[in-house]
Amino acid sequence: MLVTLVIPVYNEEESVTQLHAAIKQALDKIPYETIFVDDGSHDHSFEILAKIAEGDNNVRVIQMRRNFGQTAAIAAGIDYARGDVIVLLDADLQNDPTDIPRMLTKMKEGYDVVSGWRINRQDKMFTRRIPSQMANILISWVTGIHLHDYGCTLKAYRREVLTGFRLYGEMHRFLPAYASAVGAKIIEIPVNHHARKVGKSKYGLDRTLKVLLDLMTVKFMDSYATKPMQLFGGVGLFLIASSFVSLIYLIYLKLLTSISMIQSPILLLTAMLFILGFQSIFMGLLAELVVRTYYESQNKPTYTVRRTINLESK
Repeated sequence: MLVTLVIPVYNEEESVTQLHAAIKQALDKIPYETIFVDDGSHDHSFEILAKIAEGDNNVRVIQMRRNFGQTAAIAAGIDYARGDVIVLLDADLQNDPTDIPRMLTKMKEGYDVVSGWRINRQDKMFTRRIPSQMANILISWVTGIHLHDYGCTLKAYRREVLTGFRLYGEMHRFLPAYASAVGAKIIEIPVNHHARKVGKSKYGLDRTLKVLLDLMTVKFMDSYATKPMQLFGGVGLFLIASSFVSLIYLIYLKLLTSISMIQSPILLLTAMLFILGFQSIFMGLLAELVVRTYYESQNKPTYTVRRTINLESK
């Protein structure tokens, strides 16, 4: 079983050499390859990685034309990976490569995704740990996949659960949710986490807002990608029902209090709710047409199969 390590790198010239040495020591008995993805670094990260690759045939390097972000770098690494198992980790030395063999052992027990959990996280409390804990609770609630640490990059995936979708925005942290959508078995294990000793953190509080916005997309893609009418139609019916309730209340005010229906702002609210309700239903119909065009034009199935017995593959 070949293991591919995908490591996004952005201005980490002080850490990549130490990380490479740590990986070699931790995986000396495991067939593996390491793909470093230089995401438009402005320092000497690429030059150092190129020298490492010259002396180690297990190391492959991808250099992006500019900084596209961590998600794009991970997507590029996955596209070029040859391994049966793909392991993601950061290049800042905070993830520990010695945890990888334990994750692979869990995969041999039948799991498709092994997610790292930084129990003793070595980051600042108010700017990193507390916002991360709040995001983990929200993501677990929305996706239904309960993990303590979605933000931990150190995760191992079977290759087949990472196919069939593209990553955008900050979507890499939602990979367990995507994998779960195709029936992946997921487990979370405690992993080591070290304080950053070199370089600077690339994350800030603005990242939390991006995660919240991407979470809406993940929820839609997970629950309504093949049945958008249930979402838009449900909202539309709720708005139309609300307009009828508003109209009944307006009639009640007219009959019992003699308040003019024309002069009341509730009449305008009733009309707006009714119109918005029908617009939402029509939007759902258009979304249904788009979904069918998407799947049928690519002959893309709406299901995934884990395994078959006495059947030839299609």
